[in-house]
Amino acid sequence: MTKKSTINSEQVNHYIVNWLKDYAQNAKVNGFVVGISGGIDSAVTSALCAQTGLITLCVEMPIHQDSTHVNRGKEHIDYLKNKFSNVSDVITDLTNVFETFKVEVPQHGGENIYNLSLANTRARLRMTTLYFHAGINGLLVAGTGNKIEDFGVGFYTKYGDGGVDLSPIADLMKSDIYALAKYLEVPSSIQNAAPTDGLFGDSRTDEEQLGASYDELEWAMLEKEKNKNIEIFIGRQKEVFSIYTRLNLLNQHKMNPIPICVLPKNLL
Repeated sequence: MTKKSTINSEQVNHYIVNWLKDYAQNAKVNGFVVGISGGIDSAVTSALCAQTGLITLCVEMPIHQDSTHVNRGKEHIDYLKNKFSNVSDVITDLTNVFETFKVEVPQHGGENIYNLSLANTRARLRMTTLYFHAGINGLLVAGTGNKIEDFGVGFYTKYGDGGVDLSPIADLMKSDIYALAKYLEVPSSIQNAAPTDGLFGDSRTDEEQLGASYDELEWAMLEKEKNKNIEIFIGRQKEVFSIYTRLNLLNQHKMNPIPICVLPKNLL
């Protein structure tokens, strides 16, 4: 189920950079702020923003962060700053803020639910931080979500990494992101690292959390779009298709617009 990208990286890069530039100019803002995690999605997003020539502020927001993630993030930021004069960076260490939050909230609901809630809190603290930096600098928050995460399995935190102003890579599959990263010469340490959200303060990968690789999930997403039914699959394909279908259904509340209770005219 290995998925190879078929995009023309040069043309896609050119199109997204122009889209970003046009959007920012029409919105009358100075540029973009991007949260840098040491992962491939934030690396590609920040590299695309940097090419616009507009202010691109890279923000590191460690919360008990794994040192390998931090080192990869720094390596990428240094690469961008050496290549683009419009790129700057700032570190906002949220560890103490996170620890204070933990003291103030109840510790119940079961260990798994508690830890998941704290993981989502990390993402929401970072969203708040990005919007602070965006606000004081007249910037837009550029999202780093890709197509399989945002519209396939909903693998992101609502109002966390899902809280953004615009999503430049959300129409690209993960395999496309890797192709674009190679074209952009993103540091090999990032290209070769196993994808991880880094929200649990340990080394667990996205694949370990999801139960399937991104290649497998992309395959399932494409099969689902063809209206395929699980009964036609066997073995690992059936297992992956089931994982994708379950996550897609479970996370529809993230992908759909916020429901509004529309009142009948006689009540207004």
